[in-house]
Amino acid sequence: MKRMPQRAFLLALAAAVLLAGQAGTVLAQSTLRFYNWSNYFPPDLLEAFTAETGISVTTEYYSDNETLLASLQSGASYDLVVPSDYMVKTLIEQGLLQQIDTPSLPNFTLVGAPHDDPAYDPGRRFSAPYMWGTTGFTYDSAKVSGGKLEESWNEVFHPRKGLEGKVAVLDDSVSLYNAAAHYLGFDQCTEDAKKARQIFDLLMGQKPKVTFTAPEGTIDRMVKGRIVLQQQWNGAAHRVRRQLSTATYVYPKEGLDFWSESFAVPASASNPEGAKTFINWIMAPENIARASNYTGYMNAVQGSEAFMDDTLRGDPAVNMPESYLDRLRPAKDCDPAALALRDKVWARLSQY
Repeated sequence: MKRMPQRAFLLALAAAVLLAGQAGTVLAQSTLRFYNWSNYFPPDLLEAFTAETGISVTTEYYSDNETLLASLQSGASYDLVVPSDYMVKTLIEQGLLQQIDTPSLPNFTLVGAPHDDPAYDPGRRFSAPYMWGTTGFTYDSAKVSGGKLEESWNEVFHPRKGLEGKVAVLDDSVSLYNAAAHYLGFDQCTEDAKKARQIFDLLMGQKPKVTFTAPEGTIDRMVKGRIVLQQQWNGAAHRVRRQLSTATYVYPKEGLDFWSESFAVPASASNPEGAKTFINWIMAPENIARASNYTGYMNAVQGSEAFMDDTLRGDPAVNMPESYLDRLRPAKDCDPAALALRDKVWARLSQY
């Protein structure tokens, strides 16, 4: 066999390395790393996105916003994340998101107010809307005396006789702390140590009577009858009702959290263009409607209603009656003093 001259061999080797690098770049750009809440995006919709764009998606999951924050702070690399409203602002302030100029995407013209210009991301420079909803509680009317409970957080913090041990709350510092603040008539961002102490006392009194649960599994627990009353997001409540017709979602009269979640691109993303392609694609009415049908939450895209399931439009847990409008408490970006009090309450509660 004739041997290749050394110079020709080195040039060929360099060309091979270059081509391999280019192939790796193409491969990287054809893959999107998606970091999301569990059970919060329909798998078949990801398959449809890949089929239409050629961009494959790998998904990892987190259970709360603080885990997402810690992951990005530690240098984890993802192309697309789904932070809640207050966390979007935190990520922006810490330089953990890159500007994507969402209004420049063609489908953004379909986004309705107030989701097109939220206070946590004015002008939608860093984020795009996904789902929005509320955090109340759901109960099985077939398993409570008289078939009806009061529209009050009192049912959660002071379980009725016979329901002790069958009431579950979210093991989430923001959701549970805010519910306690609403029940006591306090601002969720209170900086008053005495009020924070009252919140702690309420949660401590409740703790032996309830089960603390992760957001995952709230649907199965109710459907299988292990839990009668569950603090829950309204989309999960809708999905419970699909399988349990006696499930009732409650908008507590003292107030409940109104929240929204958005798509965002981390500053460390290796495929930001792929992420923007995804964001624009999901803002098409027929696509975001499929996500709403799956999650049980409303979205911010006008025209998507035409593609939604009738059961979704007809469920008061999702399509909230106007009479409950004054019960909604929008998410707030609390000052450090308020956050420190909340963290202190949660840390002490966790010790017992």
